[in-house]
Amino acid sequence: MTSEMHPSRWGDPTMAGELPESTRDLVEIALGIQETPAVGEVSLPPSRLQPGLLDELAQLLGAEHVLTDDEQRRLRTRGKSTPDLLKARAGDLSDAPDAVVRPGSHADVENLISFAVRHHVALVPFGGGTCVTGGLAARREGYAGLLSVDLVRLKALRDVDRRSMTAVLEPGLRGPEAEALLAEHGLVLGHYPQSFEYASIGGFAATRSSGQASAGYGRFDAMVVGLTVATPQGTLDLGSSPANAAGPDLRQLVLGSEGTFGIITAVRVRVKELPAEKVYEAWQFGSFAKGADAMRHLAQNNLMPTVLRLSDEAETALNLASQSDVGGEANSGCLMIVGHEGPADASATGSVVGRRALVADALTRLGGVSLGEERGTAWAEGRFHAPYLRDSLLDVGVLAETLETATFWADRERVYTAVRDALTHELGEQTIVLCHISHVYETGCSLYFTVATGQDEDPLGRWAAAKAAASQAMIDAGATITHHHAVGTDHLPWFAQEIGPVGVSILRSVKDGLDPTGVLNPGVMIP
Repeated sequence: MTSEMHPSRWGDPTMAGELPESTRDLVEIALGIQETPAVGEVSLPPSRLQPGLLDELAQLLGAEHVLTDDEQRRLRTRGKSTPDLLKARAGDLSDAPDAVVRPGSHADVENLISFAVRHHVALVPFGGGTCVTGGLAARREGYAGLLSVDLVRLKALRDVDRRSMTAVLEPGLRGPEAEALLAEHGLVLGHYPQSFEYASIGGFAATRSSGQASAGYGRFDAMVVGLTVATPQGTLDLGSSPANAAGPDLRQLVLGSEGTFGIITAVRVRVKELPAEKVYEAWQFGSFAKGADAMRHLAQNNLMPTVLRLSDEAETALNLASQSDVGGEANSGCLMIVGHEGPADASATGSVVGRRALVADALTRLGGVSLGEERGTAWAEGRFHAPYLRDSLLDVGVLAETLETATFWADRERVYTAVRDALTHELGEQTIVLCHISHVYETGCSLYFTVATGQDEDPLGRWAAAKAAASQAMIDAGATITHHHAVGTDHLPWFAQEIGPVGVSILRSVKDGLDPTGVLNPGVMIP
């Protein structure tokens, strides 16, 4: 696996390959195949930063940490949504930063922010580049330049407190790097979003990320107990205790702020003992509604496994849980993946064998049929590969993208139907819409949609219209505009509707107080 993602594809392009025969046959029948030619390397517009500003940056950070070459700027252009990739594939790199800067300490970040305020230069924090909502495409009009603040040098495990079971991580650590460092101490964070291989600790915090094992380990914002943040007004050190009643929790103000209030330079997280055993298994339910009710029962009766996800009938029929055999033989009904991680000793509290037996008994009573470990293991082995399938689909002219929301249990069916209907109405009947539930709470769940349709002559316009229709359907049905993908720029209109004018006013006031000149990720997250 490469350390840098390809500028117009996900991750390491050697991991994508051609579509499996079963998948290609399905695509050709349902949507048609249209090979899309690759665009050669495109030159970027020259940096708009004046030489004097570049010289000052070199003095602040060292010349080797101020990069203006095309390759580095290209790698820091936008994120990895399908529109981002389509623009890059078409040779549109107009959002490229004027330079990439790499601070190596909290003090460097403070100095960089002071520089930006003095010269009115926009700063866009960059972790792994996995954003899918336009959060790296900041507004640049009216600024002397735009800098991508690559936090790659801030990647230390600063502290481990085994008595409190916390660790302090720097924001530039990628998911696998953080887990490897913690594993040396016999610990695990347990945060595994689909972007895990490339996404960073700082990005997890700045976007309120949620991982595939959230049923057992919790969302990332629930793991965070402390933060250090550099802002134009000074440093915020947050998290003097695990919980308090000392006014509103400012940690929650920073979490999800997408670099608009400050740049995160350290995150203190809750950790757990490294699990000795991991088991993933599959279950079958007769319908999406029955499977969802079973999930609700587990959540409301303290029977949660580590991983819990449910595919609807369409996603199950296409075998999407097995990325290597999409379109291959699949079960009927709805596929549920259940994962257990914990102690191997059956006598230990929270043992895998004990928890597994309790969950299996409940699922059987609720109408589930065990399918064994084979499909569960297949899902676990391919859990980070779905974005590569999207690349392969884009290569043959298929417009493939995802979107997600969350709602209360009572509204799940209404939201599910409304979003599917909006997508099908906008894109036409020759569209595949799939859904799964992958994050479950006592009071509700997430809904994660995968969409595939023909690109036609204007794929960007086609998806923009579909995304707008689905987003409005979410809001009209009382759901959130995003459960874990964040706001960015793509979700701004519906985010404003969700929080209302008073909520918008609060966010703008905080922004004005912390960043009065507006240099931190301008145009992102704040309606």
